[in-house]
Amino acid sequence: MADRLSAALAVLPERLGWHVTLSASALALGLAIALPLGIAAARNPRLKWLALGAAGLVQTIPSLALLALFYPVLLLLSGLATKVLGHGFPALGFLPSLLALTLYSMLPILRNAAAGVSGIDPAVVEAARGVGMTDRQRLWRVELPLAAPVIMAGVRTAAVWTIGAATLSTPVGQTSLGDYIFSGLQTEDWVAVLVGCAASAGLALVVDGLLGLIEGGVARREPRRLWVGGAGLAIGLLAALGPLVVPHDKPAYVIGAKNFSEQYILAELMAGKLEAQGAAVQRRVNLGSVIAYRALASGEIDAYVDYSGTLWANILHRTDNPGRQAVLDTLRKDLKTRDGVVLLAPLGFENAYALAMRRDRAEALGVKTLADLATKSSQLTMGGDLEFFSRPEWASVEKQYGLRFKAKRQFQPTFMYRALESREADVISAFSSDGRIAADDLVLLGDPKGALPPYDAVILVSPKRAGDRRLLDALKPLAGSIDVKAMQAANYAVDRDTGKKSPAEAAQLLSAH
Repeated sequence: MADRLSAALAVLPERLGWHVTLSASALALGLAIALPLGIAAARNPRLKWLALGAAGLVQTIPSLALLALFYPVLLLLSGLATKVLGHGFPALGFLPSLLALTLYSMLPILRNAAAGVSGIDPAVVEAARGVGMTDRQRLWRVELPLAAPVIMAGVRTAAVWTIGAATLSTPVGQTSLGDYIFSGLQTEDWVAVLVGCAASAGLALVVDGLLGLIEGGVARREPRRLWVGGAGLAIGLLAALGPLVVPHDKPAYVIGAKNFSEQYILAELMAGKLEAQGAAVQRRVNLGSVIAYRALASGEIDAYVDYSGTLWANILHRTDNPGRQAVLDTLRKDLKTRDGVVLLAPLGFENAYALAMRRDRAEALGVKTLADLATKSSQLTMGGDLEFFSRPEWASVEKQYGLRFKAKRQFQPTFMYRALESREADVISAFSSDGRIAADDLVLLGDPKGALPPYDAVILVSPKRAGDRRLLDALKPLAGSIDVKAMQAANYAVDRDTGKKSPAEAAQLLSAH
């Protein structure tokens, strides 16, 4: 426990610094857009209806989805900029997070600005006109000072929303306090989850309190409160930015990973091979499946591990299954031709999707294969990870076997196994290299019709690193070096309930294998 807490706190300054930078930037940009728009909306009913409607519509989009949607849009724009201007811009990380959070912050500022200005007593406005004030003078000397407490209340709400939503920027490659939460939930490292939640909540409370001082100073005409609140925000911002402005070696390589334990371990394994050669390496983990590939193809990460079946279905959009070697050969050729991506030799194990059941439940129902399962599926609840039911592989399995479950439920991968254990699910979409299959004595159901493609683990290298001998020489020795038992043991070392190891420690186990 103490070791995990120490490890979590060691990276807190950097993650907090990026979280503050992102939240402050989004709030400032949202304020710069929403405040003048809110003032204008107070004077124009049609504009008010349109602006509040648009801002409210943004709020109906889940913040994680909003963050994810900006990445492909920015990637497309970056590609166009490269073609037209000869130079693009990073579409992963800070920029999509900034734009999404800016939109997310605008509604309370916009609404309160419009309400604050339009709610001023008309007699006061008439009095200002009567003494000869221009529209500009009336706005700055009368309306804004009177509306300021209401506007500040909206800013406080926006600040708390933005700080909370910023934890969701992790899947698009932005370092934040969300890194603790996403990785901690996957590996059941509750210390990391608590550190991330506590830091985010603490930051929101401090910022809300300081903005509250400013709000109180404005409402009560007390400059001292204004100065204290403003100074507190400035000092806090500078302190948070401190770790980010300390000179760091620019990473020579960026290694990516998706959002589950095996990916963390393999990313550490690759990074370790490069660092052993003296290279500086940055890890970008918790990326969404499609985002990881697009980030690689665009050169924003240099290498990561993917699986042949995932690439076959999600990237090439193939639904047939010509066999393991044919899949690998086609992927190697088509990914290189289409995107310039280099597929290295398989690592030696397969992490296949496979439907799994508790042994006692499978034996009681007489289920050994997916064909057997089809005759019982109407009585059972199916559990899948967060993306399984939207993947082409599931559509293929469902169609070929005629599966019709009583209910389907989605879980974060770790909780999916817990759901099977607690009987909240009868069948789950397990991963064949997961150590919990053997540890929990689960049964993997056979696939006699070959509905699921092979899932060999392969290292992908970005187009810009296709000729990088240092990178290729470091990673090529990993080809064929990891069998499924070794990967299961490494995964279970991270996922087990007691005696947990970190992904870096599990990667050392693989290196020693």
